[in-house]
Amino acid sequence: MATRFRSILTVEADRLLDGLDPDQRKAVTTEAEPLAILAGPGSGKTRVLTRRIAHRCLTGSADARHVLAVTFTRKAASELDARLSQFGLRDLPAAGTFHALAYAQLRSVWASDGRTAPTILDRKARILGQVMGTSRRVRAVDLATEIEWAKSRLVTPERYEEAVAAEGRQAPIDPGRVSTWYRAYEEQKRKRGVVDFDDLLALAAARIEQDPSFAAAQRWRFRHLFVDEYQDVNPLQERLLRAWLGEGTDLCVVGDPDQSIYSWNGADASYLVDFAVHHPGAEVVRLDHSYRSTPQVLAVAGALIAGPSGRRFEAHRSDGPVPVVTGYHNDRDEAAGVARVIRELHRPGRPWSAQAILVRTHAQAALFEEALLRAAIPYRVRGGSRLVDDAEAAKVLDAMGRNRGPLVSVLDDMEAAVAERREAVPGGSSAADPTTRAELPGSAEAHRIEVHEQLIRLGREMLAADPGAPANAFPGWLRTMLVSDTSDRGDAVTIATFHAAKGLEWDVVHIAGCEVGYVPISHARTAAARAEEVRLFYVAATRAAEALRFTWAQQRTFTTEPVDRAPSPLLNRVRDVITDLGRSSRTAADSGAALVRARRALAPGPDDVERAIASDLRAWRDRQARNASVSPTVILSDRGLDALARTKPRSRLDLEGVAGLGPIARTRHGDKLLAIVAVHLHDDRQSDAPGVAP
Repeated sequence: MATRFRSILTVEADRLLDGLDPDQRKAVTTEAEPLAILAGPGSGKTRVLTRRIAHRCLTGSADARHVLAVTFTRKAASELDARLSQFGLRDLPAAGTFHALAYAQLRSVWASDGRTAPTILDRKARILGQVMGTSRRVRAVDLATEIEWAKSRLVTPERYEEAVAAEGRQAPIDPGRVSTWYRAYEEQKRKRGVVDFDDLLALAAARIEQDPSFAAAQRWRFRHLFVDEYQDVNPLQERLLRAWLGEGTDLCVVGDPDQSIYSWNGADASYLVDFAVHHPGAEVVRLDHSYRSTPQVLAVAGALIAGPSGRRFEAHRSDGPVPVVTGYHNDRDEAAGVARVIRELHRPGRPWSAQAILVRTHAQAALFEEALLRAAIPYRVRGGSRLVDDAEAAKVLDAMGRNRGPLVSVLDDMEAAVAERREAVPGGSSAADPTTRAELPGSAEAHRIEVHEQLIRLGREMLAADPGAPANAFPGWLRTMLVSDTSDRGDAVTIATFHAAKGLEWDVVHIAGCEVGYVPISHARTAAARAEEVRLFYVAATRAAEALRFTWAQQRTFTTEPVDRAPSPLLNRVRDVITDLGRSSRTAADSGAALVRARRALAPGPDDVERAIASDLRAWRDRQARNASVSPTVILSDRGLDALARTKPRSRLDLEGVAGLGPIARTRHGDKLLAIVAVHLHDDRQSDAPGVAP
């Protein structure tokens, strides 16, 4: 019976290997430990991780009851659980975030000690507001962000100034003042008997390091460790992971150093990059096959960044359109242009949710919200809230609703206040480059400035229509303009920042605001910070499965001041690849046409002719689309292309009966379409037909 049961498990384990490429199969089955799996965008990272866990459990090299899978979000942990539950395991491994797992372990030890679990401080600002007193130079939430960075890097209050200087980090205020407040914050927590979320990790690690019996219990409970998104681990999390592992070697980590974009928050990708150094004898498996994006998208992404060993990914999707770069006169034209293209690319089989607009900062989203609403295109904002739902905006709008004075006066006062706040931010903005300010994700002051600038700009727009409008009329006008009943549910275009887009994918991605000051962001002054900005742009580009479009504006308005902008230097790499892809496409098209003409003497069959016509039509359509910076289907629909190849029209009259070919296409391109078809027809009347126009 036992032999038969093992045989059944072996069969089930072998089924887990179905559909895997050789690299994925190796990552799932290798007996090496420790093991690092370097998995690029679209390479099947989660699939490999879950199948490795299941394969080890089914083959007996791991016991599911002793497996610990560590993730960075509750959503990722839930996804792991859901996938593992499909493999028929008798027991499900434990999966959770660093914080959740640490808290569960601490609660058990506190209970065994007969102690009451301390209260967890949900917001540092509760104590920091009192510690800072009446200081107005920095907000409590900004100081909280800085303390979180320090604790994630294992930096004590006494070492904070030294650490900031060593890493070239921009503190929100004098580092000495931050150090003083940081120390006072820690003292206040001790007096009140509370802990924050960062303390949970430190306390769990310290208990394991200092209590041999507790350490033995935890290491017996969790013998097989798996860590997802390992490039995002910070020194505090690594300390806890090392404590869990002890002298053991059964560790498998999965990640991609090219997608390391959280060093501003304390993450350290060197733990993954130098995994074999930190864990002597470890094996590193690379997944270099991409199943998400077309070769054209991967070519552009590969030009943006070269991995630590010059990695390039092999595409497994068929060819798609060549990526496009489009410049606009100003930011409003850009938003309207992107909305227009989104509508053009929306068609049966491609829902709104198949497209996304990605921007570097939250502030850029508002114009696209307006443009999509004006175009009656449903949307949702990811990684942030819509302007009318934002807490800071709600506070301003509430005050305006009680103000019967003129709106113009309120907006003038807000502009003056915004200018003062800019000057108070380290590296404050200038007229030449208003994006130079603290725009790091999570910076509350930066967010406050962005929200106020959006409200000022929208207020000026209302004044253009109603110069004498009172302030209390603005909230209603704004909500009427911005609120969309379908924006947050159902089929909708996504607007997201580069950071918020990580881990997601769409058929069509529009990367907007590709300008100096945004890409890379202005405050990225060190070599390390600029390198991370390149990786961030790479992450944004690799979200696209089929079509990738880059846009920028020659002029952008900050508050009421229009400022000249320049395209991002990273677009030079994009354009070089687009040029090469276009040249290859033209060469292929020319070669295809020559081959068709050479095969005329062989009397090709109807199917051969139809395929050849379709191929030439598609090549011509792609060239036209690149020149016009539009989607190929805007030039000629797929239905029209197929109908032309099938019916082989010979005259303008014939064109009128072609399905999917509208009057505009017939008027603009009729002669060229007939010429393309004529090349493939064996008819003396057409032998002198003009060549295909570029």
